[in-house]
Amino acid sequence: MATETRDEPEAKDEGKGKKKSPSRRTSPALFVRQIIAELRKVIWPTRRELITYTTVSLMFVLVMVAIVSGIDYGLQKGIYEIFG
Repeated sequence: MATETRDEPEAKDEGKGKKKSPSRRTSPALFVRQIIAELRKVIWPTRRELITYTTVSLMFVLVMVAIVSGIDYGLQKGIYEIFG
């Protein structure tokens, strides 16, 4: 998890009666620094790629809406024919 530090794994002392130490958490400042470090690793798309991906996604959604609407309309007409 991003909120935990990476230290030695806790030893399993279940049968020996020892208390577990509370899990250590990172500070909010360290958490933000880790987020920024991860965002620097991201390969961001160019404007042209972004426009292409957006267009393809919107076209896919429109095609799926058309298919589902067509099936819904056909089933609706079929049910009205059967049940009046």
